[in-house]
Amino acid sequence: MQFVLRLDEVIRNKKSLLCVGLDTVMEKMPVALRSQPDPLFAFNKAIIDATAPYAAAYKVNTAFYEAYGLEGWRALERTFRYLPADVIRIADAKRGDIGNTSKMYARAVFEQLGADAVTVNPLMGTDSVQPFLEQEEKGVFFLCLTSNAGSADFQHFSDGKEKLYERIARQVQKWNVRGNCGLVAGATHPQELGALRKLTPELPFLIPGIGAQGGDLERSVRLGTDENGLRAIYNSSRAILFASDGEEFAAAAGRAAQETQQALQKANVK
Repeated sequence: MQFVLRLDEVIRNKKSLLCVGLDTVMEKMPVALRSQPDPLFAFNKAIIDATAPYAAAYKVNTAFYEAYGLEGWRALERTFRYLPADVIRIADAKRGDIGNTSKMYARAVFEQLGADAVTVNPLMGTDSVQPFLEQEEKGVFFLCLTSNAGSADFQHFSDGKEKLYERIARQVQKWNVRGNCGLVAGATHPQELGALRKLTPELPFLIPGIGAQGGDLERSVRLGTDENGLRAIYNSSRAILFASDGEEFAAAAGRAAQETQQALQKANVK
């Protein structure tokens, strides 16, 4: 099945646009967990158990595990294996290099981790992204209009005809021959998000920024989903993961996930 069709199916079945970001930070965990043999996975397991009823996807930022070396990578592998089969499992790795290197990156995220999708930097062009696009069931979300303040430094550059993020979106649409391409576009830019949706009506969007970064949830849902209320998932990391630093951290995360899922559904009126 093409990635985009599976994403639509998951959103419908779960009745959710929520993507939970597993940007796990050891120092923010409850103290009792830090002495466990695999604290990163123990924390993630509890979070997944509490939030799985409300999530259509999980975005696992690999940097938060690579920073801990071999033990971190083991926790990353265990986390991917533990994620339920009825969600989209995204490796937020932001890869992209010359063809041979990208081939190895693709093997790492798709074969070793078992990810359903990966985030990729498109700036090195077609040959650098091609290895990620060979399997129609594996999705690739290309950085386009990111949610951070510094996105304006380059992504808004214009040649007088179009802005760089618009050029990226048009090129990604050309790469989408297997129905497995998407865009990363932040909720912190709702007006531009709406323009991107008009420009690329069929592409799925991974939309960060609705939680701690303060993006406009209601507007970004109205402007970011397609005409059927699909093709977009909205990531929240810190606001869910660290809803509490006490013993009840998992229950608090579950409540935060449910509230976010319900807010997304309420805003998704098409």
